[in-house]
Amino acid sequence: MDASTLSRIGLAGLAVMGQNLALNIAEKGFPISVYNRTTSKVDETLIRAQSEGPFSLTGQYSPRDFVLSIQRPRSIIILVKAGNPVDQTISALTEFMEPGDTIIDGGNEWYQNTERRIQQVADKGILYLGMGVSGGEEGARHGPSLMPGGSFEAYKNIESVLKSVAAQVDDGPCVTYIGEGGSGNFVKMVHNGIEYGDMQLISEAYDVLKNVGGLSNSELAEIFGEWNRGELESFLIEITSDIFKVKDNLVDGDLVDKILDKTGMKGTGKWTVQQAAELSVAAPTIAASLDCRYLSGLKEERESAADILKEAGLEEEVGSVKSGVDKKRLIDDVRKALYASKICSYAQGMNLLRAKSVEKGWDLDFGELARIWKGGCIIRAVFLDRIKQAYQRNPNLASLVVDPEFAREMVQRQAAWRRVVGLAISAGISTPGMCASLAYFDTYRRARLPANLVQAQRDLFGAHTYERTDRPGAFHTEWTKLARKSSAVVCFLERIRCCYWLASQNLLLIRNACLLSTAIQLCFIDFAYLLLNNVSNSCEAI
Repeated sequence: MDASTLSRIGLAGLAVMGQNLALNIAEKGFPISVYNRTTSKVDETLIRAQSEGPFSLTGQYSPRDFVLSIQRPRSIIILVKAGNPVDQTISALTEFMEPGDTIIDGGNEWYQNTERRIQQVADKGILYLGMGVSGGEEGARHGPSLMPGGSFEAYKNIESVLKSVAAQVDDGPCVTYIGEGGSGNFVKMVHNGIEYGDMQLISEAYDVLKNVGGLSNSELAEIFGEWNRGELESFLIEITSDIFKVKDNLVDGDLVDKILDKTGMKGTGKWTVQQAAELSVAAPTIAASLDCRYLSGLKEERESAADILKEAGLEEEVGSVKSGVDKKRLIDDVRKALYASKICSYAQGMNLLRAKSVEKGWDLDFGELARIWKGGCIIRAVFLDRIKQAYQRNPNLASLVVDPEFAREMVQRQAAWRRVVGLAISAGISTPGMCASLAYFDTYRRARLPANLVQAQRDLFGAHTYERTDRPGAFHTEWTKLARKSSAVVCFLERIRCCYWLASQNLLLIRNACLLSTAIQLCFIDFAYLLLNNVSNSCEAI
């Protein structure tokens, strides 16, 4: 093909995300070739380009024509379902690619698959990026948050494209080179785990306000709208306000009330919790959000449990305390509890990223990660700028909880936080996300925990040893043996006490016997001697 007609970049995989990202790239002035195994998707994309353009977008109908339509060194974005479809697409495209060309996988892929593919295509001299793309369909079309990791050379080849199509915020485009290997996919995975926690916490705030505070959907829309103008300003708070405003077009009432209470998932939240466990990083808020999705899927079991427990005598408690609630105070308390809980959730996610960065040598820039999440992505929020500043102040920050500014805010909000959790428990409303965040905070802030007892138990039944607070080294104790000796000592002391009492009584008898006749005195003295002898023998036996 004539070099002047070649595209700057290619994109394979034209589901909605792929189509929208392709149109975004074309709209920013980069000629792009698109390809999909199902040819009707190519035609559909061309029609959209004509209606939304005009854009420099060309459709190709075979892997060979698609690859050869892109200028060298070629950069090709893949947006297909994670797993085998990615491997199949790579196999089809690399047959026609050349050394120095780049593949960019933009799906929600497991990071180790990306690292395997980096090695696989390196044998052919092909570069590889695993790039997290956040923002959903709307973000892909108008500006997502992009998290590319892998070959730095590959990133430099398409840096100008990515910076143009990414969401734009006050301090630059929402894209940065994440690091080597599968770091881009891992960062996107944790981003999604934080997203799980965020959504769960918001749903709990909704539950408390509705069922304890008795607020209507219109009131909730107004409250969330107001919150979106303050410290909680974020994409998820904004769309929550919008959701409460939508009426059902099939029957009377609000649409949100007609939606089945079963939450779906695609796996990234589960991966996040699994990685937290493997890296020994506490992520209870994210884990609680995952558990809630599992429990929500047990709709039929939950309905059956409600009936059985009601028959067993359990009274309906949900919302039972709302008659005596100060609504204005409740709304303010829930706002504070939600904010404090969110800090804990983000802290857990950032700590997980730090642990993996250390393990893999990725050298992640946490302040920069917070910056690129400020726009385009699902968890975009105004307080991400403050997270960025926290890591700029201290790149080695142990946790957001101990950043001076966030620490002060959490201390100021903890009373309201505790009131909300306590009130929810009293009303029979589960708030596992808020409870997990509060427990995380309360555990992390304590200088001394009851873990000393757990360590003693582990040493007793498994000889796992323990450390002491007053001297270095590992120690092991024969707990059961010493406990039995201790019991013997207690028994000994009790016998001593009894013997002492007997001896004192005998001495009294001897004194009184002195007042009696000689024969009787001798009897009492002999009796006292026998008792004292028993005391002596008992002591020797012990």
